[in-house]
Amino acid sequence: MSRLDIKTPSQAQAVVDQLYRSVERRIAASPPGLCPIDMALNFLNLCHAQTCGKCAPCRIGLGQLSNMLQAVLDGEAEMRAIHRIEVTAQAIVDTADCAIGINAAQLVLMGLKGFRDDYEEHILRHRCLGGLKNPVPCVALCPAGVDIPGYIALINAGRYDDAVRLVRKDNPFPTACAYICEHPCEARCRRNMVDDPVNIRGLKRYAVDHAGDVPQPSCAPSTGKTVAVVGGGPGGLSAAYYLSLMGHKVTVYEKQKMLGGMLRYGIPSYRFPREKLDAEIASILSLGIEVKTEVDVGTDPSLDDLRRQYDCLYLSIGAHTDKKTGIPGEDSHGVVSAVELLRHIGDGEMPDFTGMNVVVIGGGNVAMDVTRSAIRLGSKKVSCVYRRRQADMTAQQEEVEGAIAEGAEILTLQAPLRIEANEAGNVAALWTQPQVIGEVDAMGRPRPTTADVEPKRIPADLIIVAIGQGIETHGFEQIGVKIQRGGTLLADASTQLPDVEGVFAGGDCVTGPATVIRAIAAGKAAAANIDVYLGFNHEIEADISIPTPDLSDLRPRGRINTTVRDASERKHDFQCIECGFTGEEAEKESSRCLRCDHFGYGIFKGGRVDKW
Repeated sequence: MSRLDIKTPSQAQAVVDQLYRSVERRIAASPPGLCPIDMALNFLNLCHAQTCGKCAPCRIGLGQLSNMLQAVLDGEAEMRAIHRIEVTAQAIVDTADCAIGINAAQLVLMGLKGFRDDYEEHILRHRCLGGLKNPVPCVALCPAGVDIPGYIALINAGRYDDAVRLVRKDNPFPTACAYICEHPCEARCRRNMVDDPVNIRGLKRYAVDHAGDVPQPSCAPSTGKTVAVVGGGPGGLSAAYYLSLMGHKVTVYEKQKMLGGMLRYGIPSYRFPREKLDAEIASILSLGIEVKTEVDVGTDPSLDDLRRQYDCLYLSIGAHTDKKTGIPGEDSHGVVSAVELLRHIGDGEMPDFTGMNVVVIGGGNVAMDVTRSAIRLGSKKVSCVYRRRQADMTAQQEEVEGAIAEGAEILTLQAPLRIEANEAGNVAALWTQPQVIGEVDAMGRPRPTTADVEPKRIPADLIIVAIGQGIETHGFEQIGVKIQRGGTLLADASTQLPDVEGVFAGGDCVTGPATVIRAIAAGKAAAANIDVYLGFNHEIEADISIPTPDLSDLRPRGRINTTVRDASERKHDFQCIECGFTGEEAEKESSRCLRCDHFGYGIFKGGRVDKW
């Protein structure tokens, strides 16, 4: 008789695999705001169940840790328990034989560092600091707090204009976000527990494309107060929008020729058509906002001039200065910054790259934007050089895949070394040092180190540097604005600048380069706080009835994704590459929403949060 068997998956193993997938989905759908100690305990118990039990640190130590955490949650622990938990977890990290026990204990140590206040609150006052302030995951994760279940229900009911009105209550750029938002709202969608998250951005795109011309609401009576907004990007225009609705007189100062900020000068029109941007800005300005373009605030006029002229000032300048690589040869003719290139494209000045070898340095969304733009400008070959792996790129995965489909070459694990120039001083090549991937860094990404191989020469007629942007802060110090180490402005959580009366700031100039929706959220917060500073307490409302939930079909279904134009066609122009939903697709996808605003935690917390 044979001593060996052919291993085939058993029914029991299939059930176990399904249970693991179910646990993974539930973890993915966990809303922000849960008790961190309770979450740590559950992860710890899961890890404890996975250990083999051969070594004492795992078999006994993890069980002891679990008991200690449970005592904290039950209000039975004393303050010295925190020290015991830390010592026990560290002992397991130092002595466990496998990664399961080590990582489980490390998770507890991380929690102690990050949530020590929660431990103390449980022990001293028997209460939890973690609160489900907004129990609907998609709304909680939207920086602007948009009522996502509400507008999805309106889309499902065919009320697209009302859906746009509801979005505008918290975000005056529904069209922009429908086309280019990174949709953080989908990350914890509870539909993950059933199948896949709802395609929220795709549904918003369908609504704005089919709503027609939706008029803006009427402004409140004039307050007689004046506000100057410095920066005509999404953050500045958002603040101007809400302040105007509140009845304040707003003037926007913009350094460039046209409004839009990075929506115009950072995002190519193949992602967000210019006519859509112009229409959205015109709609916002219809509230009576005054605009002054090609004005360099800080020079003429100075910030002091604006402070004397207006009752309040909001600084919302974007990250429009380029960062240098610092490698030899960077001053050669033919080395340009991504910011400079995208600015020219935004102004309609299209350079001609016909027949050129273009090399892009960087791995973020801006790097992908200039890579794909260079292809459309006639380049013979476009190579994107990145010092980490493709999986470590900060660009959205669909952007990377789109660039590859259009013919871009992604050269990973290549660190720029120097730029080679010919006798005339023109770029000839980029030299890179191959890398080998190593230990994980503080950001959770494996750190590259120099590989023991010869440098690589990449021929180039043009090199585009896309390694980040900086903030131009000249003229700010004259009024006492504090500049932080990273070159950003120091502002508190209410967007007000400390020690500078009547001046607020938000967006990229405070956080550093971030997403459009975060700039919009900063503008919304600034408008509310400026309104209070001026002595008012206006609230933005949208008197829209939300359809009653109908969850008659909860069977798992596939997520419907938007499609894109064929790569061989789209790479020759700057027309929009994404195709929106059909009516049938929008109806099916919107019906997948579980309406967490009405069921689940939502109903216990009072349902939808209507307060602005």
